[in-house]
Amino acid sequence: MGETDPKVTVVVPTYNERDNLPVLVDMLTALGLPNLHVLVVDDNSPDGTGDVADKLGQEAAIPVGVLHRTEKDGLGRAYVAGITRALDEGADIVVQMDADLSHPASVVPTMVATLAEDSGAAVVLGSRYVRGGEVASQWAWHRKALSAWANRYVNVILRLGVKDATAGFKAWRAGTLRAIEVGTVRSNGYAFQVEMNYRTVRQGLRIVEVPIRFEERADGVSKMSLAVQLESALMPWKLRFGGRKR
Repeated sequence: MGETDPKVTVVVPTYNERDNLPVLVDMLTALGLPNLHVLVVDDNSPDGTGDVADKLGQEAAIPVGVLHRTEKDGLGRAYVAGITRALDEGADIVVQMDADLSHPASVVPTMVATLAEDSGAAVVLGSRYVRGGEVASQWAWHRKALSAWANRYVNVILRLGVKDATAGFKAWRAGTLRAIEVGTVRSNGYAFQVEMNYRTVRQGLRIVEVPIRFEERADGVSKMSLAVQLESALMPWKLRFGGRKR
């Protein structure tokens, strides 16, 4: 990645996360990771998250940029917009991370180091299902079972060869994101995560998993809708038999 520290941009989509966002930025700041930037992608949150993000951009100890979007049209669209902006601004590594504190910031340096030490790693997933990983203890048994089943379902159809196919905590090489043409990804929700993985595998690139403990969201409410769940169930079949849309 060169002699200088790579530019690492953490892309954080937000919708009504005004309480969690400052906590997340503080956690990322405390890592002391060189050349770390944050890009908040706010979908016009009615609770004022966008204003909180702008204030962080002025006051935080690490660079915080804000991309204000005028409509809420899904996690996938927010990520594509944010990742595209991060690449345009020269990011060497782009980290996908939720604003709800379910993803442990403490693992970001491990993910970045894995990319630095393993030249064959195209993307590093923060995985709940490799050895050492776990899900929140608050999860009911049926939620754990559904999550485990969803990963098996996706892997059987698409043969991704990863333990946590629906993971949303990832560190990407910029070159990988360009190779998979991230700007053309159209899916949303968990289906977005699966399609990104599928495109990576289709390119012959390698996905590496590192263990994380996935926490229950710290504050606010989940954005998982029935429509998102249905899309997530259908997307693997569309990818398998429909090919990639360009």
